[in-house]
Amino acid sequence: MHNRSRFPLWRIHLSQFRLSKSRLSIASITVFVFRLAIMGFGLFSPPAAAVQNPHGVQFVPVKADATKKPEPPAPVIAPPGSDLYLAQRGDSIPSVARKYLKRTKYLTSTELAGAIREANHDRQGVFLKSGEQIIIPGILEGPIVEKSVPVARDFEVRAIYLTGVMAGSDHGMRIIRHWREVGGNAVVFDIKDSDGIVNIAFDHPLATGQRHYISDLPKLIRFLHSENMHAIARIAIFRDEHLVISHPELAVKSRRTGESWRENGKLVWTDPSNPKVQDYDIALAKFVAQAGVDEVQFDYVRFPAEGDQKDAAFNYQTEHPDHPTKMQRSEVIANFLDRAYAQIHPTGALFSLDVFGVMAWQRPVDLLHTGQDIVAMAKHCDVISPMIYPSHFFGMDGIAHPGDAPEHFIGESMDRFMLITKDSGVVIRPWLQAFAWRTKTYSPKYVEVQIEVAKQKGGIGFLFWNANNDYSKPYTAMPEMRAAKGRYFRGDEVGAKPEPPAATPIGSAVAPNATVETGLAPSGSDSAHRAQKIWRH
Repeated sequence: MHNRSRFPLWRIHLSQFRLSKSRLSIASITVFVFRLAIMGFGLFSPPAAAVQNPHGVQFVPVKADATKKPEPPAPVIAPPGSDLYLAQRGDSIPSVARKYLKRTKYLTSTELAGAIREANHDRQGVFLKSGEQIIIPGILEGPIVEKSVPVARDFEVRAIYLTGVMAGSDHGMRIIRHWREVGGNAVVFDIKDSDGIVNIAFDHPLATGQRHYISDLPKLIRFLHSENMHAIARIAIFRDEHLVISHPELAVKSRRTGESWRENGKLVWTDPSNPKVQDYDIALAKFVAQAGVDEVQFDYVRFPAEGDQKDAAFNYQTEHPDHPTKMQRSEVIANFLDRAYAQIHPTGALFSLDVFGVMAWQRPVDLLHTGQDIVAMAKHCDVISPMIYPSHFFGMDGIAHPGDAPEHFIGESMDRFMLITKDSGVVIRPWLQAFAWRTKTYSPKYVEVQIEVAKQKGGIGFLFWNANNDYSKPYTAMPEMRAAKGRYFRGDEVGAKPEPPAATPIGSAVAPNATVETGLAPSGSDSAHRAQKIWRH
């Protein structure tokens, strides 16, 4: 009975096996359901072609369908007036801007680089990726062709001076815009200064050593015209250091040595009477006028005034050895200007001349050395611009500090120039002082005094000189002068008729005092002349 009550041993094992199998099935089902739940919520997403590993929760990836290729980026389309550039290795936005500058409407590469960034979704950074497509805006259909904007010779110019380097720079553009904002209407810029370096591309055998600070002259002129500015191109004529060094046969000669003559140790003067020198300068002036400038201005249109004059030999003297004194320096200058005016005038551009302020005193020593006979020169130009910077009259009229006496020297100079050029029809437009050299009173008021006195004495317009192109004082003075309508200037604008002059008292030109003390005896002695320095700037 006892043995019948016991379960057989095999039955016990079978029961245990069935129980374990039941538990395993339940656990497996639970895990499977949990995985499905996870996949349903996006928490676990195996690859579509993955295969389950029966030995663990691992998935073996299978290669994707090789027939599916990534979509290429959308092509960049350049809008009208633009170009599309494919960047090369090492390219940057500035380098691309320099490469494209001449083909665009922009004046400087910095300006173009900013436009490139803007055209390409305000692109940041400097360097470009190889193969990157960049839109280049402002592409021109062809080279810019600009024409002069004609004005009467008595157009009232209100100008500042810029070096060639400055005129072709971003800072120069800011200066020009600021000058326009405060009331200016003109800019004088260097084509060639006395160093002889030509700042534009000019094809001529003597125009070597060029530095194209002004990369595109018609483009600069168009910019000035867009700002309603009168464009004046300044050319230093016979003081040309580069030409003397590169072509010593064109220099003034030393009688003692036969070599190039030096002015106080400086090798800077070409021979004003040499036909090759004259032809070169006239060709440059004509080229500039045809490029669209509104006025061509000659500076250093004279013979050397310093140094050992007796040792200086000129071409015009050796041409006629039997009559070495037949022709005077003043005749050489007048004849040259006659030829130049005949070439420049037909272009429609005005022709102006810079002359020493001291020439108003008509001293024989100054005329003998410089050859600047104002009466003769007035016959071959539209405008004469005497350099009447007060600080440059040291030793004159018994005034110890002439720089602090602008009323006297501006007034006296203008009176004399108006008298000398009476009935010639030439306009007197003075160069005025915009620098603090030899004066303790330079200020916006100093600027105002010069302009007011020059206008009262018959001057029409003015030019401000600062070698560093710093016009902070004129900037401050101009708005106040513009508000006082008619007192300081008429307010002429390019393309507009001038307003009638205000009823303000205008001082009449008076005959200069014949006994005025100049500080120098009117003699031809070199020692006396050296005591009175009359440098350009």
